[in-house]
Amino acid sequence: MGSENIGFIGVGNMGKALLRGIIGSGLVSVNRVFASDLNRSKLENLAEDLSITAVKDNKDLVHKSDIIILAIKPNVIKAVMSEISAYIKQPKWLISIAAGIKTDFIESFLQKETPVVRVMPNTPAMVNAGMSALCAGSNASHKHLDKASQLLQAVGKVVIVEEKLMDAVTALSGSGPAFVFLIIEAFTDAGVKLGLSYSDAATMAIQTIFGASKIAMDTGEHPAILKNKVTSPGGTTAAGLYQLERNAVRSAFIDAISSAAARAKELSSD
Repeated sequence: MGSENIGFIGVGNMGKALLRGIIGSGLVSVNRVFASDLNRSKLENLAEDLSITAVKDNKDLVHKSDIIILAIKPNVIKAVMSEISAYIKQPKWLISIAAGIKTDFIESFLQKETPVVRVMPNTPAMVNAGMSALCAGSNASHKHLDKASQLLQAVGKVVIVEEKLMDAVTALSGSGPAFVFLIIEAFTDAGVKLGLSYSDAATMAIQTIFGASKIAMDTGEHPAILKNKVTSPGGTTAAGLYQLERNAVRSAFIDAISSAAARAKELSSD
């Protein structure tokens, strides 16, 4: 990232995951990373653990930073932006991971032409297996998107989308882990029902889903093709797939993600 200083406002779960990933990747030297948080003890513990600098307040952080990362809850974004906006002067710019907060809202607090990049990460970032979607505000260039992508790639994969698609992103990759955990739970319960111990059933469920995902990722083949490779005529997989289709499981997941997207749209317009 060159000689730019990076400041994190907020070191909750996602902020902490990004900090650990970015520092662990060697992308930024620790003496160029600053952080602030209302929870002073949590902040100081993390600063000691990662050898970064804990600053006294958000204004001090903005003063020291070239890139300001808003790793805060959406309900405090207005208060934080009101506090720091007067101190953000170009070429400083912002990356926001505040869920549901549009770039034009953040831009409304800033001097004209200040770049803003919006990010929707997800919880697997905590194990460096995240999925983040980025979109540019009206003043952000490809250079800003590229730098934001580099930072987020430290904790997983990155795609760049138009902002109008962020509600779909929130539903698919943001809420998606919860839907996958539900599948893991169901697989495990089925194994226990059939006589396996909980530990063995959970291990098999998790590894099976992980392995299938890795095949899909490594091969890039359409999931329908991969599914057919596992399915023998008249076999066990075919019998199970028949029940899933009979119970409209595919449609249920599509409806779940569509409902999550609709709710994301409602929340972002509040």
